Amino acid sequence: MIVSLVYQVTRKLLSVPAVLLRRQAAKNAELLILRHENAVLRRQLARPVRYEPVDRLWFAALSSLIPRQRWANVFPVTPGTLLAWHRRLVARRWDYSRRRSRPGRPRTAKAVKEMVLRLAAENPCWGCRRIQGELARLGHQVGASTVWEILTVAGAGPAPRRGGPTWREFLTAQANGIIACDFLHIDLVDLRRVYALVFLEHGTRRLHIAGVTAHPTAQWTVQQARNLAVDLGVRLESLRFLVRDRDGKYADSFDAVFESETIEVLRTAPRSPRMNAHCERAIGTLRREALDHVLIWNEPHARRVLDEYARHYNGHRPHQARGQLPPLAERQPAPVTDPSTTRLLRSRVLGGLINEYRYVA
Repeated sequence: MIVSLVYQVTRKLLSVPAVLLRRQAAKNAELLILRHENAVLRRQLARPVRYEPVDRLWFAALSSLIPRQRWANVFPVTPGTLLAWHRRLVARRWDYSRRRSRPGRPRTAKAVKEMVLRLAAENPCWGCRRIQGELARLGHQVGASTVWEILTVAGAGPAPRRGGPTWREFLTAQANGIIACDFLHIDLVDLRRVYALVFLEHGTRRLHIAGVTAHPTAQWTVQQARNLAVDLGVRLESLRFLVRDRDGKYADSFDAVFESETIEVLRTAPRSPRMNAHCERAIGTLRREALDHVLIWNEPHARRVLDEYARHYNGHRPHQARGQLPPLAERQPAPVTDPSTTRLLRSRVLGGLINEYRYVA
């Protein structure tokens, strides 16, 4: 912009003597061109001739004082090159690409980009949407495509995307009134196997670890159902359906606990885990983020690991179905205007296996 302005002013000033004394001005312009050419040659005696932007501007401005048929005898370059320089200066005059206030979406702050790369480096299993949800918890409304672009430019590809649930129409319409359950098995260090009964509320995605045992019997399962009914309390009245598979450990007395609260028990088809997709996916998430990376010693250890992960899952972990809100959260925090002025704090869960982030108050 400044170069174009200087060029226009130079041309205007040089055109004044051209109007008054055309012939004398043309001769003087030729002398100026020759003098400037000599200055350029002296400046570059040990290397090929190279014209700087200031030289091009000066020659293009003086060209208006000399008749075009004499350009070939005066200028050290061809007329086509001189006209190309002029076109380039005119193009820069109308080029707005370097303006600071560019239209469209504002650029992502440098601190947010660094935060995306930090989350991706410290959590290799997190994909674009998982990182987007963590940023939303911290008050940064960044799109998943923006996260993908930041990771791609940095050479850190996103984690593989996982498929969503099926049986979509029924589960979506009745989500607030559905609770699902399923058994989760855990292989201990000594190759023994223990089982945990898991409940998941579809509406809030709240996870409940009912109990852990090495011998899951029908009586034990009924007792866990009673304990859950006591823990839910008044919230149990908002539930209308219980989704479970056809495992023999779910006895009639197990169903009776929920039917007494006017909850209808829905059994999935044989060998159809996708009919209980939400609960299956929660168990898969629990395995991928915790159990697959920890050696479990015994039943009490398994219970502690599951309880600690359930606290993280319910209180901190964002969920796409809830607009990146954790199960126990009601709304997102206020947006942070300047992330560079606040310090990001990391809290370790399960000995650093999982990280939670929040700003220092």
